[in-house]
Amino acid sequence: MEKAYTSRQQRGYDTPDSHFLIKSLEQQRREQAVLLKLSSIIAGAKNRQDLQTVITDQLPGLFGGRYYTLCLINEDGVTHSPFLYTAENSIPYRDETPIIVSGHPVNDGIFDKALASEEPVLIDLQTAIKANTVPRYVYRWFNAGISEMLLVKISGGGMPVGVLYLYGEKKGAFQADKFGLFKCIADILGTGFRNILLNETMERQLREIRKYQEQTDGDVPGFQGNTKQDNGIKAVIGNSPGIQNIFAVIERVAPSDSTVLLQGETGTGKEVIANAIHAASPRGHHRMIKVNCAALPPDLFESELFGHEKGAFTGALQRRIGKFEQANDTTLFLDEIGEIPLEFQAKLLRVLQEKEIERLGGKGVIKLNVRIIAATNRNLAAEVKAGNFRQDLYYRLNVVPLSIPPLRKRKEDIPVLVTHFVNHYASIYGKKAPIITDKVMESLMYHDWPGNIRELEHLLERSILLSKKEVLQIDLPCAHYEASSSEEERLFSIVPLATMERDYILKVVRLCNGRIAGPNGAAAKLQLPSTTLNSRMQKLGIRKEHFNIRSTLRQADAI
Repeated sequence: MEKAYTSRQQRGYDTPDSHFLIKSLEQQRREQAVLLKLSSIIAGAKNRQDLQTVITDQLPGLFGGRYYTLCLINEDGVTHSPFLYTAENSIPYRDETPIIVSGHPVNDGIFDKALASEEPVLIDLQTAIKANTVPRYVYRWFNAGISEMLLVKISGGGMPVGVLYLYGEKKGAFQADKFGLFKCIADILGTGFRNILLNETMERQLREIRKYQEQTDGDVPGFQGNTKQDNGIKAVIGNSPGIQNIFAVIERVAPSDSTVLLQGETGTGKEVIANAIHAASPRGHHRMIKVNCAALPPDLFESELFGHEKGAFTGALQRRIGKFEQANDTTLFLDEIGEIPLEFQAKLLRVLQEKEIERLGGKGVIKLNVRIIAATNRNLAAEVKAGNFRQDLYYRLNVVPLSIPPLRKRKEDIPVLVTHFVNHYASIYGKKAPIITDKVMESLMYHDWPGNIRELEHLLERSILLSKKEVLQIDLPCAHYEASSSEEERLFSIVPLATMERDYILKVVRLCNGRIAGPNGAAAKLQLPSTTLNSRMQKLGIRKEHFNIRSTLRQADAI
């Protein structure tokens, strides 16, 4: 007897296969709706608490579980710790041992198994605890009444970063047909928690930057006090015309954001002037960030100034905020700017022009609001001519040039400086300020002070520390203190050694009528190989026209 079919049956709508297909399509639509909803909620999570609320409310019940733990691999790469988890006070312990414990090994037989699998892993706890190497947390969950664990790998940036655990109280709580949905949700969580970690890191770094900026400058002996108010113009000591001119410039340029270039010999107090400009500026309520360019290794310049991301290079174990970023909304003092390597100067120029940086290993630019004060004891104009400093960078820094006079050109300031340093160090070492006799002051006034204020300060500190008398005693090495000096000493001036060597070689070559080699040549008289002398002359810039013309004139005069 032939079986009768309805029109729907004849079309194939009511066959067992069609029922399965319809059910499968409906399940896909439900799962897509769930994924869409969770994606929206997770993307909107701003912090760890938001994400914890999403997981607690949605995940365990969706898959038949009761509790959950999201564990991440620690920075050491060999341990993992909980990032988010069910509140412990909601877990019915059967012993007194907490379940959530940090610092488990990655290779614990459970965690690493989930990391190695592309699909969710289902573990029966009663079977698992029979193994000899089962991690402790498995026993704790078993004692809390858990029968099964469902684990799935969490990835971030294409790399495994953690594992999501779901815990079920009954066997068969987790259905295999939902494993695919569980994996998709894990992928969404991977993106969500990375964003939250990034936000947390940025907030922590911003707090550190604000804290760092709000700290007051420490006491620099002899130049500035313990309070912010002492770090302004009052910290600059002196009444000489040179210092009064500096006061006037500070008052004019401090309110602006213009770049200032401080030039002067070492020890003249360039950092003190930089502190005064910053303290008198609208940025003075923040701490000035200071960088000694001469102390930075060349291979760390970019990292120290611009910062780097984790993994940007070998040894970069975490993100580092550079000095420029720390100085956002305040002042960056670049001391010894002339020591920056030539190959790095182009990058510094771009930052100064564009007011933006890129961290090493970073993918985006960071806009900055930084005021630059640079200082150097070199003649940058001469360094530009010599090819040691970029001309465009020099002009970019030389917006407001300020030359700091050496102490030998402002000797009228020595008495007030001596009084300041003596009182300061006597207070530090708990001593009574000694008497400064006229003879001692006269000696100090006639010294040339090649080390400038720094030399004077250290001399007085040493004298206060070692002195056992009520009268100040000083020990100036290699100095002559008579009130009057000979004409030769008065006219003596210090010149660079290379200049002296060049003049001497030139005189010897002229005496030898321009002859370098041979028994009567300049090389023989200087007791040097002729090749060495030629090389030295080339290095010092001595050419034939420097001595041939004059030797010719000398011969003509002799005739």
